[in-house]
Amino acid sequence: MDKMNRRTFLKVGAAAGAAVLTSGCFGWFGDNIPAAVRNGTALYDVLIIGSGGAGMRAALEAAKQKGLKVAVMTKMVPTRSATCMAQGGINGAARHTDEKDSPASHAFDTIKGGDYLCDQDAVDFYTERAPEVLWELDYSGIAFNRKDDGRFDQRKMGGSTYSRTAFSADITGHAVLHTMFEQCLKHEIDFISECQLLEIVTAKGKFSGVVAMDMRSGNIMPIPAKSVIVATGGYGRAYWVRTSNPFSSTGDGIAACFNVGIPVKDPEMVQFHPTGLAVNGVLLSEASRGEGAYLLNKDGERFMARYAPKAMELGPRDLVAQAIEKEINEGRGIGEGLSSAVYMDFRHLGRAKIMERLPQVYQLALEFEGVDIAEQPVPIRTSCHYSMGGIDVIDYKTCATKMPGVFAAGECSCISVHGANRLGGNSLVEILVFGKSAGAGAVEYAKSNNYEENKEALQSAVEGWNKKFSEATGRSTGPSIASIRDKMALTMWNNAGVFRTEPGLTQAFADISALQEEYKQCAVGDSSKTFNISFMNYVELGNLLVLAKVIISGAMARKESRGSHSRVDFPKRDDKNFLQHTLITKDGDKLKTEYRPVVVTKYKPEERKY
Repeated sequence: MDKMNRRTFLKVGAAAGAAVLTSGCFGWFGDNIPAAVRNGTALYDVLIIGSGGAGMRAALEAAKQKGLKVAVMTKMVPTRSATCMAQGGINGAARHTDEKDSPASHAFDTIKGGDYLCDQDAVDFYTERAPEVLWELDYSGIAFNRKDDGRFDQRKMGGSTYSRTAFSADITGHAVLHTMFEQCLKHEIDFISECQLLEIVTAKGKFSGVVAMDMRSGNIMPIPAKSVIVATGGYGRAYWVRTSNPFSSTGDGIAACFNVGIPVKDPEMVQFHPTGLAVNGVLLSEASRGEGAYLLNKDGERFMARYAPKAMELGPRDLVAQAIEKEINEGRGIGEGLSSAVYMDFRHLGRAKIMERLPQVYQLALEFEGVDIAEQPVPIRTSCHYSMGGIDVIDYKTCATKMPGVFAAGECSCISVHGANRLGGNSLVEILVFGKSAGAGAVEYAKSNNYEENKEALQSAVEGWNKKFSEATGRSTGPSIASIRDKMALTMWNNAGVFRTEPGLTQAFADISALQEEYKQCAVGDSSKTFNISFMNYVELGNLLVLAKVIISGAMARKESRGSHSRVDFPKRDDKNFLQHTLITKDGDKLKTEYRPVVVTKYKPEERKY
């Protein structure tokens, strides 16, 4: 084990211990909803939906402007967002470990990793600001692992040329989230917690407010605001049982934006992480391969030599995930059906290094698979992990959407910096770079625009949701939420998963359409007001069904293979016809597909080789 100095008590187990202690001792004791929101007198200049890294960073930026009212609304308590599940690290060319690194190298790795679907001007903006994000976190006191000279350490992740991923053991997202929350408390930012977003309301073509449900009381209420930043995370739970995402990743903000006419961009670009536990899809961090773990098939062969002979296990996620599924499909995996898997082998790393660098990975494998990874390899399989697509952001410098007053940041947004495949370590830095941009953009909008008051529209939306609550919770018969959800997950995994075909996607579209009809008669089974989790699950399922159909529509339209989108019937990348972004919008009861060219500056598309 490396020496521990005074500044680096956070190294190794200390990093994990600090975060665990923070989690256990730092309770949320405040009233979940400010009095002004409860009594209907609140008017926020900037309302942020989502308490992950993007939402809290946006709040911190907005709060710099004195005199503006800023609030963060979350359907959970703060610090329980998906950001806390990010494990491997956060990228930035800070050059603490590899002096040859640079923002330009980071940009090229990102664009190549995204199979050239990235908007290159946005990527340059993002990678140039990434080192600053790491230094800001360092200054804020995050528990980064350290080098002997006191600077934070950086590891190498898949698809990266250099070691540029700063980390806190394998709980980096947890450390980032708690650091952001501490800063929000310091700046006395309002939190509206345990409050479910139901609808975004517009007036005269501008944002006017949201309708939300207070989970503690069951009250459905309007929250007027000048601007909103949607930072609600991804939609991985469309695949339900084969995802590394938390149960909260149901695409609520994306669906709400979609319903007011904002396009979903590149929804077909769903990332499948190579190394989810075989038993349940729970993620074993990419830090595992970053620290040197091997991937083995049933014959003990390091099969990545066939697919990425130079990068091996550190190829980009899409390539490694597809390689794993090919090994299984060609009979070189273990198990059958959804239980099929390959192995990840840590034994050569030694117990000391595993416990220093990968303590959470060790714990997850032991708890869920019963495997001590220091003694034997653990079964793993691909798992739905990340949505590169999302709310169409039309200005990466402000994170504005086409709807005035509506901004988006984080995984729910599509700023086109990940393209067709996100590199490990790029998500945490993205949420902070663009969370800051969104906060500044929303402030400028709020300062230069009057509030478009529309009490009638807000009240009408509240009445509509009260009626929906009564109808849904009053049905005593009908399909259950769980039955519809399970059917959705099965058709999405089998027909719109790692490998896709026209017949499979057509079947998935028909299946989801039928499930949407079933959903109309769904029995919630609980009519109580207080903490009606069943109704919350009902709302979330409705959002997932909408987005599942959008994913399928994008996948059907994109007749090529690019990054995470692998069409067996169109195995080649087609830059002539599809070097462009997919845009899906509502057209009455149907979906409309349009395209926008990818922004190419200095990196001309070429074949990816690793």
